[in-house]
Amino acid sequence: MGWGTLITRRLKVFSLALFVYFDYKAVQKRVQWVSAVKKNAIWAKTHERNARRVLNLMIELEGLWVKMGQYLSTRADVLPEPYIEVLKQLQDSLPPRPLEEVCGTIEKELGKPMRQLFATFDVDPLATASIAQVHRATLEDGREVVVKVQHDGIKEIILEDLKNAKSLIEWIAWAEPQYDFNPMIDEWCKEAPKELDFNHEAENTRTVSKNLSRKTEGGSGSVSSDVDVLIPEIIQSTEKILILEYMDGIRLHDNDSLEEYGVDKKRLVEEITRAYAHQIYIDGFFNGDPHPGNFLVSKEPPHKPILLDFGLTKRISQSMKQALAKMFLSCAEGDQVALLSAFAEMGLKLRVDMPQQSMEIASIFFRQSTTATEAKENIKALNEQRERNAKALQEKMKLNKKEVKHFNPVDAFPGDAIIFMRVLNLLRGLSASLNVRIVYLDIMRPFAESTLLGSMTRGPSTNSEWIYDSPVNSEVESKLRSLLLEMGSDKILGLQVCAYKDGKVIIDTAAGTLGKYDPRPVQPDSLFPVFSVTKGITAGMVHWLVDQGKLKYEETVADIWPKFGTNKKELIKVHHLLNHTSGLHNALGDVVKTDPMSVCDWEEMLDQIAKSTPETEPGSSQIYHYLSFGWLCGGLIEHASGRKFQEILEEAIVHPLHIEGELYVGIPPGVESRLATLTVDMEEIQKLQGIKPGPDVPPELLSGIAQMAAGVPAMFNTLNVRRAIIPAANGHLSARALARYYAALAAGGAIPPPHSSNAKPLLGSHVHTPAFPTAATSKKKKRGSAKKSRGSSSSMEKVEYAQLRTSDADSEVSVAASGSTGGRLFSNSDSGIMDAFMGVGEYSGMIHPNGKFGLGFRRYGRSGAPPTGFGHSGMGGSNGFCDPEHGFAIAVTVNKMALGSVTRRVVRFVCEELGVPVPDEFSVAGEKGPDMVLNLAPPAE
Repeated sequence: MGWGTLITRRLKVFSLALFVYFDYKAVQKRVQWVSAVKKNAIWAKTHERNARRVLNLMIELEGLWVKMGQYLSTRADVLPEPYIEVLKQLQDSLPPRPLEEVCGTIEKELGKPMRQLFATFDVDPLATASIAQVHRATLEDGREVVVKVQHDGIKEIILEDLKNAKSLIEWIAWAEPQYDFNPMIDEWCKEAPKELDFNHEAENTRTVSKNLSRKTEGGSGSVSSDVDVLIPEIIQSTEKILILEYMDGIRLHDNDSLEEYGVDKKRLVEEITRAYAHQIYIDGFFNGDPHPGNFLVSKEPPHKPILLDFGLTKRISQSMKQALAKMFLSCAEGDQVALLSAFAEMGLKLRVDMPQQSMEIASIFFRQSTTATEAKENIKALNEQRERNAKALQEKMKLNKKEVKHFNPVDAFPGDAIIFMRVLNLLRGLSASLNVRIVYLDIMRPFAESTLLGSMTRGPSTNSEWIYDSPVNSEVESKLRSLLLEMGSDKILGLQVCAYKDGKVIIDTAAGTLGKYDPRPVQPDSLFPVFSVTKGITAGMVHWLVDQGKLKYEETVADIWPKFGTNKKELIKVHHLLNHTSGLHNALGDVVKTDPMSVCDWEEMLDQIAKSTPETEPGSSQIYHYLSFGWLCGGLIEHASGRKFQEILEEAIVHPLHIEGELYVGIPPGVESRLATLTVDMEEIQKLQGIKPGPDVPPELLSGIAQMAAGVPAMFNTLNVRRAIIPAANGHLSARALARYYAALAAGGAIPPPHSSNAKPLLGSHVHTPAFPTAATSKKKKRGSAKKSRGSSSSMEKVEYAQLRTSDADSEVSVAASGSTGGRLFSNSDSGIMDAFMGVGEYSGMIHPNGKFGLGFRRYGRSGAPPTGFGHSGMGGSNGFCDPEHGFAIAVTVNKMALGSVTRRVVRFVCEELGVPVPDEFSVAGEKGPDMVLNLAPPAE
C-alpha cells in the first residue's frame, strides 16, 4: 500500500469524524428551542444520516473499520436505534474479492494447484468479512469443508487502521473527556494483529473445543461441562488459509429463518453465554470477538449454537481469572470491599475513593440484558447514572464542571479486563439484537463460583495454608490448631483466636479465608466486623472518662447533654445507659426500619436519640439496647469530653495499648485490603425459629431475625456502613487487639507487656490512618457555670463541641493517659474499676437485680454463683471476655455468622485446657443466640 493511499484513508477518517462531531454539536444547540416532539424527530434524523455516513465510509475502507462497525451494530443496549439498523448491514457479506486473488492465495499458501486440492470449489463465497472470505468446497476424500482465505494486502491495511483508530480515540477523549476509550483501543492494537495468522486461529479453535468438552469439578460441586455448542473441526491451516469442517447453519440476523426453524432465541443466547462463562472462568482462554457474524445456529433440533472465528482469543492467568470471578461475584453480592480487592488484584487502579460509584459502574457489565425495544430507556438510565456519578465525583474532588469532564478517575486499566468487558458488552448486544432478556448473574455465577471456590473449599485437610503460618506460642495453641483442623471449613470460613494468660500471649492463631469469595488467607492483622463486641469497647471509653473525672456514674445524662433532657428522659443517669435500663431499648427502631442507611449519619442519629422517648421507667427493666446503646454512649462521650468519639477511642484505648491499625469503630479509607467479608451460616441461623425468647427481649430484634441475619452481610459489607460510626455494632478489629484490650481490663487497666515479637506483622505496626479534626476549645469555665450555660441555651449545642466539659479540678482530658498513669488505662485501683465493670461491690446498686449486665459489659459465670468474668459477644459469633481471677482473656473473631457454636467450642476448649472455669454461656448447652439477647433479667418486682 502506497503512502498516497495511507494518507487518503487517514484524511477520510478524520474528515468524517469532524463532520459528524460538528453536526451533533449544531443539533445540540438547535434543539434547545424546539418542543419535545420536534426534538425527538430531529435527533432521530440526525442519528440516521450520520449512521449512513459512517456505514458508507466503513464499506469503502473495509479492514478494521468493518470490524468496528460490526461491534457497534451489536450494542443495541447503548446506541441509538438508527445506528443499529444501519450498521447491521455490516453483518452481511461485504463485496467479494476477485476469484483470481482468492485462488492465487490458496495455491501460494498450500503449494498445489486448485484441482489437486479440492474435488469441488464454490466460486461464490459464503461470506466476505473484514479480514477474509469463506468458500464452500469438497476435499478429494469427499469431506465437505469451508476454506477461509485472507484478503491480499489486508495486514498492512489493518495495521494502518489501528493507528488511525488510536489517533481518532485520542482526539475524542480530548474533545469529550467523558468518552475516553483509550484503554480499549490500546488493548485492541495489541491483540488485533494476532487475527492475521490463521495458524494461530487454528490452534485456538482446537484448544477451545477441547476445553468445552471436558467436565469441570468446582468447589461448590460439579459445574456441568455439557455446554451445548458446536465448533467446527480444523482440517488444515497456514498463515493465510484455514480449512474447517463445513456446518450448515442459520445466521443470527436471519430472523425469518430462525422463526421458520422454531429456534428458541432465549435458550440460544443463554447457551452462548454459558459457553463464554466456561471459557472465561473455567479455562481462562476465551474468544474476545463474539459478534453475531461469528455464530451460526444448527438447522437440526435442538438448534445448537455454532461457534466460529477464534482469531482474537485471550489467555489470562490464574490470578486474573480469580480476580475476574471475584469482581463478578462481588457485584452479585453487592460487596464493595471484595470489589475493590478484585480491582487491586487485577491491576485496576483508581484515583479516587468512591466505592458506591465503583460498584454501580462495575455492575453495569453484569446487569440483566435489555431487549432492543427497551434500548431507548436503557440508554436514558445509563446517561442519568453517568450524570449522577459525575456529580458525585465533582463534589468529592471539589472540581468545577469543566475540570470534572477532564478528570479520569481510573489511573490504570489492565488489558485483560478490557477484553473481558468487551466480551460482556458483545454478549449483551447479542441478546439485544435478538430481542431477548438474559439474566447474566444466574447463568455465569456457577462458573465464577467454581473457579474461585475451587481453591478455597479444599478444606484444611488438603490446604496447608488454611491455618496461617505463624509461631506457636504454647502447647494449648498447638492443640487448638488441631481442633480447628478437625472442625474444618464447613463451620469455619475465617477465624482468629488470641488469648492471654497472666499477661502473656499464649494463643495467636488465624485460619481460613477473608470471605466466601475472597480466597486470601486470614492473617493475625486482618480486620473483622464484630457487631456488638463493639459495645464493650464503647463501654470502656465511658469508664475511662469517669476515671478522668469527666463523668460520674450517678450523674444525670441531661446535665451533660442538655438536648437529651426531653421526652421523659430527665431522670436517666449514666449507669442506666451502661446497664441497659434506660428504657430506650427500641429507640431509633422505626428510623432504621424506614431508612436502614440512616445509621451512617452520626449527627442525625445523635439528634434522633436525643428526641426519643423511653418505654419504661429508668432502672425498672433490663432490656438489651441492641442498637441504641452505641449512640446513647457515643453522644455521652462526645458531650462529656467536648471532643470527637474517634479521638477519645484513640486516646483512651488504641494508643495506650499500641494496637494502631487494628481496632476501629468506623474504618478509614486505606485498610480495605485487610477486611474480612461477612457471610451467613443459614443452617444455624434457622435454629432461631425454634428458640423461645424471654418476655422482655425487644420484639423488634427478634421479629424475622433469620431474615434479618441473612440481610445483614449485604448491608455491613458496604463501605458506607463500614466507615460509619456505629458504636453499638460497627467495630472492625483483630482478635489480638481485642484480646489485649481485655487482658488490660482483667488487670484493672494495667497494660500487658508488648505483644509477641514473633508475630508478623507486629501488633501496632500499621499506620492508624485517620487524622480526625479536633474542635477548637473556648476558655475554660468552672463545672457549675458550664452546666448552667449548657442548660440555658440550646443554641450552644450547634457549636462544634467548642465548650469542653471540665472536671471539678478544672483539668482537661489528658493527652497521654498511659504516660501519666505509668502504663495503665485507668488510675483507679484494680478492684475498684473491675467492680464497676461487673456492677458489684459499691456499684451493685447501679445495676438491675439479677441482670445479665454490669456497667456496659456482659457478666459471665456459673449458675448460682457470683459472676467471675465480663466481656461482650457480637451477632454472628465474635466475642471477647476475661476472667480477672484467673488472669485470663480471650478474643474470637469470625466472618461466617452463626449462633456462636464455633466460638463456644473454642472458648470451652481453651478454658478446659488451662483449668479456667467455663462460663455457662460457653457450655455445651449455651446456645443463647446472637448478642446474648435471649436470656436477660426479668423486670424488677
